[in-house]
Amino acid sequence: MDRQEFEMLVQNSLRKLPQKFKKKLANISVEVEDLPSQELLNNMGIRSGTLLGLYQGVPLTQREWNYGNMLPDRIVIYQRTIERVASSPEEIERVVADTVIHEIGHYFGFTDKELREMEAMKRKQEGG
Repeated sequence: MDRQEFEMLVQNSLRKLPQKFKKKLANISVEVEDLPSQELLNNMGIRSGTLLGLYQGVPLTQREWNYGNMLPDRIVIYQRTIERVASSPEEIERVVADTVIHEIGHYFGFTDKELREMEAMKRKQEGG
């Protein structure tokens, strides 16, 4: 998939967010990169597995009254990693949407454990 098509999937995922979440997103950049660097993976302690996306910033739940004048929080979606784990264009679209939601969950202060539990519950409800 070319970069423009992939970025459109990311943008569509953002557009589909419920309005109550979209209106709370502020000062955040969502970007697409090919792959995470080996240095990043090492710094995060990721020895095996895959990193589909990354949130960098201060979650809303950790911001104090004096938070301001900061660079934008950043979400990176890793195109080549997602393409490696997905077996079809439809699955790429689903993984992109799930990854965008996961990373935005971090922006709202959810931990990886909490997000994984919510994702598992969603899959169970969907019958998968």
